[in-house]
Amino acid sequence: MSTRLTRREFVGAATAASLPLITGLPSLAGAERATEAVVAPTPSLAPDAMDHDMLEITVDGLHALYDAKKYTVTEVTKYYLARIARYNPVYRAILHTDTAGALKTAAAQDAAAKAGGARFKRTALWGVPIVIKANTSVKGMVTSAGWSGYLIPGLELIAPQDAPVVAKLRAAGAVILGHTNMPDFAASDTNMSTAFGRTGNAYNPRFSPGGSSGGTVTAVTANLCVLGTGTDTANSIRMPAATSCVVGVLPTRGLVSIAGIQPLDWLRDNTGPIARDVRDTAIALTVMAGEDSKDFQTKGSAAQAEAGPYTNYLKSDAIKGKRFGVPAFMMTPAAPGGGGGGTPLQPETREQFMKALDELRNAGATVVIDDNLLPSSFAALARMVGTRPYTAEGTELFLKDFGPPEYHSIEEYEQVMGTPMPGTVTGIQAGGGRGGRAGAPGAPTPPAAPAGPKQLETDPAADSTYFAPQRAAVAAYNAALDQFKLDGLVYPAIQMPPNDEIAALANGGRSSGPHSDTGWVNDIGVPAISVPAGFYDSGLPFNLEFSAKRWRDGDLIGWVYSFEQATHARKPPVLQENSNHRRAASTP
Repeated sequence: MSTRLTRREFVGAATAASLPLITGLPSLAGAERATEAVVAPTPSLAPDAMDHDMLEITVDGLHALYDAKKYTVTEVTKYYLARIARYNPVYRAILHTDTAGALKTAAAQDAAAKAGGARFKRTALWGVPIVIKANTSVKGMVTSAGWSGYLIPGLELIAPQDAPVVAKLRAAGAVILGHTNMPDFAASDTNMSTAFGRTGNAYNPRFSPGGSSGGTVTAVTANLCVLGTGTDTANSIRMPAATSCVVGVLPTRGLVSIAGIQPLDWLRDNTGPIARDVRDTAIALTVMAGEDSKDFQTKGSAAQAEAGPYTNYLKSDAIKGKRFGVPAFMMTPAAPGGGGGGTPLQPETREQFMKALDELRNAGATVVIDDNLLPSSFAALARMVGTRPYTAEGTELFLKDFGPPEYHSIEEYEQVMGTPMPGTVTGIQAGGGRGGRAGAPGAPTPPAAPAGPKQLETDPAADSTYFAPQRAAVAAYNAALDQFKLDGLVYPAIQMPPNDEIAALANGGRSSGPHSDTGWVNDIGVPAISVPAGFYDSGLPFNLEFSAKRWRDGDLIGWVYSFEQATHARKPPVLQENSNHRRAASTP
């Protein structure tokens, strides 16, 4: 079944996803009915022999198989659709599977290759099956953003056009398999949605894959696709990548357009690739990057960014002789309301981090640890960047160009539905106050914002609220790197191991984690990459995060690639498909 469904065909998904339990999650019956409505029927399962070639395949490896005429794009696409049908009932990474659309694209590519013969030239992602996060517009598919409110029968948010970043991926030859699950509007550190329920960690479905790009990281690490996209407002690419032993790239804000993506906080939002190795993210980021008139932050980016393709920066010794600092506030966060993020660094995470620093030194880098390097005062400075008054503007811009015929604004949505949109994306809470940032419980909040929604372009206080505080924080960040003669920073991508969500739910609670203290990166718009760096004794992954100055994305990718080649830390999960784990992954 394709997600290019009639409005009537979406009734099952929307109705099932709205059946709550005490925990607020879909019931078992509802979750299974939602799966039937949005996940493709099981194709013929791929032969085990194909696993030998395809598991952990890279873009280059897949292209080599195509060159050898071992598989067609249609065969590879069916292989991934079969894996989705086999494992998605357990892990629930894929919210909507577009079987018909993916097979149509694959058939067209096979026909083009046959017609072109020896003269046929592939594009960068030709024949590469990928997944897209559910807040990102794919023409003809429902942009649910994980929220059941965009799945109301007859009024679904079916995208009228591709988001610019999706159009770029499609033009590069990617085969889009479907949308990945995510928490409602990306406003959570875990991956539970009213649209599709809970996503499990590929290394153990009881545990959280993190949010909000948890669906994509589970799909990628479980080999349900070659690579995928994520979005990140405070940690939502990098933290989930850390739970799942994949590479998550947060580019310099402005390198990649976020137009066509349902925003959470559009001045902090970003999008980037998630893959099993650094080279694949470099290939994908090269495709995704570029200026876009619908995203003002991309204006002039071509002149500021390091020249692509980003694969040119991939050298095994790129990290040798480089200096990396550890931000002091990341290691000793203050109590809630203080200078740090309020999320203590767990002892087992500190232990893994110190091991990773030893690996970094062994690769030829110098690591600087100093209490004066970005202390808690820097975290407080970054939090002064005020974005909350402009939350509604981001949603308005999204609906204007990417909403369905029935609603192209918040007001039109509320008139059609007879219910207000959540304050999460309008910035207005039930009591009329301004909404805050989503994040870890107890995390300190920014200063109070001026009352009422504002437009960034016309607000006379925009400079004092947003632009000037951001300039000050960026200046402090750059000054610290210059003072300590650093190339970049390194720190834990996550403050703790992935948490056992099923245990929490069984005890009547609800998962709220795992948590990260990396939202400051979004405040100042610098690039950061989360890369596999080891495993806890439990068998769950640990990732290291690197960051650099703005527009040094190529250098950053090179450093992370060098670390990856020195450590080879990624190990694929062993997937489960029995009924007990299916129930555990679907319900509390």
